[in-house]
Amino acid sequence: MTSDNLIKVGMADLNVTSSPGILKTTGLGSCVGVTVYDPRTKIAGMAHVMLPSSDIAKEGTINVAKYADTAIPEMVKRMTKLGASGSRLVAKLAGGAQMFAFNTANDTMRIGPRNVESCKEQLKLFSIPIIAEDTGGNFGRTIEFYADTGILVLRTVQQGVKEL
Repeated sequence: MTSDNLIKVGMADLNVTSSPGILKTTGLGSCVGVTVYDPRTKIAGMAHVMLPSSDIAKEGTINVAKYADTAIPEMVKRMTKLGASGSRLVAKLAGGAQMFAFNTANDTMRIGPRNVESCKEQLKLFSIPIIAEDTGGNFGRTIEFYADTGILVLRTVQQGVKEL
């Protein structure tokens, strides 16, 4: 892996690439790393989703990468522009941890699980099957997504390195 091929995806950010590109995001806690891939064209996308829905947006100009309901449609659009086919797309998810223990049933504190649910709903709208996921728990993740193979590499302090 050369650093020339590495594309960093920040928090509330998204990017797309084709082989031999590698998309990487760090610090996935309650955020969800959504990766989408077209195996034939080797076009890959990654979004670092912070929140489930743009309905709660307070900012004037919305950051489309920040919310599941805006990031996934934008990523699919960009991948299609590069030559990916919607009918071949597959997804892998990572993150969505519940980073802190709360003694409440209050839904607003379940950001991680709600992010995962919202990402799954969006993928379903585009008929994109989820072929692998590593979500939940109470630990952070760093992920790298390889456009040449479609392999998602996860790094965690607790579980070391894992491939999806």
